[in-house]
Amino acid sequence: MMTVDAEKWISFVRQYGPLARNANMYDEEIRRWSKKLSVTPIAFEHPLSRDVLASFTDRKDGHGGVVILTGTAGDGKSYLCYQVWEALGGSPDAWASNTSYFKQPVTINGHTYTLHLIRDLTPFCKNDPDGSKAQLLQELSAALFEPSSNLFLVAANDGPLIENWRKLGGHGASQRALALFEARLMNDEDPEPTDRLHFFNLSAVSSATVLALCLDALLGHEGWESCYAVAQPNGFFGPRCPIRHNFELLRDPLVRSRLVALFQLLDFNELHTPIRRVLLLLANAILGHPAAKDGLMSASDVAKIIAAGETHKASLFANLFGANLKSAKRDAQEIFDYLSRFGIGFETTNRIDNILIFGSEDENVSQYFHELVEADGFYGATERYRGEQRSYIEMPEAQSGDRHPFLDMLVDQRRGLFFKIPDPHADELKLWCLTVFHSAGEYLHDVAQPLNDGKRVSRQTVSKLVNGLNRIFTGLLTTTKSELLLATSLSHSGAKISQLLEDKIAINSHGRVERVEISLHRDFPHLIVTLPNGQGRSLALNLTRYEFLMRVSEGALPGNFSRECYEDLLAFKSALLSAAAIDRHTPDDDDGLTFRLLALDPTGNAIDQVVELSND
Repeated sequence: MMTVDAEKWISFVRQYGPLARNANMYDEEIRRWSKKLSVTPIAFEHPLSRDVLASFTDRKDGHGGVVILTGTAGDGKSYLCYQVWEALGGSPDAWASNTSYFKQPVTINGHTYTLHLIRDLTPFCKNDPDGSKAQLLQELSAALFEPSSNLFLVAANDGPLIENWRKLGGHGASQRALALFEARLMNDEDPEPTDRLHFFNLSAVSSATVLALCLDALLGHEGWESCYAVAQPNGFFGPRCPIRHNFELLRDPLVRSRLVALFQLLDFNELHTPIRRVLLLLANAILGHPAAKDGLMSASDVAKIIAAGETHKASLFANLFGANLKSAKRDAQEIFDYLSRFGIGFETTNRIDNILIFGSEDENVSQYFHELVEADGFYGATERYRGEQRSYIEMPEAQSGDRHPFLDMLVDQRRGLFFKIPDPHADELKLWCLTVFHSAGEYLHDVAQPLNDGKRVSRQTVSKLVNGLNRIFTGLLTTTKSELLLATSLSHSGAKISQLLEDKIAINSHGRVERVEISLHRDFPHLIVTLPNGQGRSLALNLTRYEFLMRVSEGALPGNFSRECYEDLLAFKSALLSAAAIDRHTPDDDDGLTFRLLALDPTGNAIDQVVELSND
């Protein structure tokens, strides 16, 4: 007989999944479910928790101030607000109410303040017939610049924070506060000095960090011990239970490392995933099944799913991409959109598909089939897979319709291989060719890791990028890697073919000012070009731009991966040309004109020829 605790734990995990709920009250809703089911919430110390608390508890001068928590929905703003409320003696019962605004006197290090806490600015600012709410925001603005005994804590998404301060009008302290908030959001310098503002942008916390914390908190929860204690041979948490298998897969170091790598790449593609979305993803990964209510299994579903022979539909590898959900629900969750951009399941190589299609019949790949597919009796070479595999080999066209069901199985199996191919075989089997970003592994290993370790990115990597830049900047299939070519045309700098050489910047400048390098700027990789005149320009080297440049360097046409990247790089070229023109000597008209015309030698190396036009 299954214990109630185990059932309640699974029911509780479901609440983190893609269910309909009031997003603004997510933290409060989880607390209510926790109390109702007598289950401890999935919790961990937020990376900014200590700093946020210290901005209150470390006050010693008796002066008031303002603490702003901003970011996107689900970053943990409400959770941090509750931590402050609790630390300063606030009532849990009061917090459980639906109000957005709390006020109470607090004493910190012998000084008395009035705490004003707005846990969500958006509902707070609605319906203000007497203007009292606007007046409170005006008082907050003044507290940034004038002595006060008020302490303000405000949680707001980025947009509403700016929008509501703009509504206060363009004058006085509110206008100064707006300028200050905008500068902090943009990581610019404060327009005027103040030590009364503590500004925390929770979206600045990396997605990979959030994922690691969520994994540890979820997988380490005591609720799973209750599940093991009531395991049923042919039911919940027994050896054939998909919930148990998915839970154990997420604990596998290889699966975890691949998932973390994907989240690191999301960070490097400037895509932020808040805590709420990460927990949604993990809950869906463990409990997902298309036949279950809301696409999420409960403990009572397991025996029926096993009896029906449908455990394969609960594949963790498919659930991570929302395959268990109806398309409308999947499309509504940005985390699945972000992960779908990797194209995992739809990108492949001939060798990968030979493993999956011909398997043990092809002696060249049979070893990999046995180790990576056949050995996985849960989501790999099941009897159903074997049957459709034979059918597809005998007749690739479906008996009814245009698409053979085995093709959908291939999508699931490719996704599985991405998480199952061991690191020693990753290069040989071209792991990252299972994604759109074939150079993603190099990006992590050759760019991100050295920079995070305080080391330089290798000259070989910089040379490849420079070669890609040269092909875009000139429109020529050049092989030049040792120097960056700044070229334009008689028409404009954005012309597809640019053969008028304006400047060259050597990668290895031998002590000169000019150089091309990759460095961290605000914790993000940037391609930095320093020109001979000392002027410098930088380009954020996100994953998409890196992939684009690497593909161009290897011979792809500039526009066939990302038109947006192409436009970005031409804009970077224009910025470099403008910088190169600063302080440049312009010859007198009487001297005539001199051009340096680019051409390619037989090996593709760029050479320039001087062409002089005389006024005679």
